[in-house]
Amino acid sequence: MSVEAAGSDRRAVEQDCARLIARYANLNDAGDWDAVGSLYAPEGRMCRPTAPDLWIEGREAILDAFRSRPHRVTRHVCSNIVIDVLDPDHAVGESAMLLFTGDGPPKVGSFHDRFVRIGGDWRFAERRGTLTF
Repeated sequence: MSVEAAGSDRRAVEQDCARLIARYANLNDAGDWDAVGSLYAPEGRMCRPTAPDLWIEGREAILDAFRSRPHRVTRHVCSNIVIDVLDPDHAVGESAMLLFTGDGPPKVGSFHDRFVRIGGDWRFAERRGTLTF
């Protein structure tokens, strides 16, 4: 593979994974839990920023966790997204997150993600959130 092709492929993976992060935020704000759950690999896992060491494992368990949340109005703002491509089917990334809710001060945190390509589509293999303040 030429250097240009390798760079082009890397940029495509970076863009696809960054888009996955943005879709996650938008779908989360819309309360579309089925669509949020579909962004995870079947064996994916996540930690909420409020519980960064408590893993929820498996797409169905993640979906159940989102469905059990009380309704709230939110707006997530993602920034500082950096994706590192490990190989054609795996990547890792970090992003900053600013969360606005209707019932409290904004929260600032970050996500550390592992991505996997399944059938040509990128999914979260792991999503770990943390709160900074």
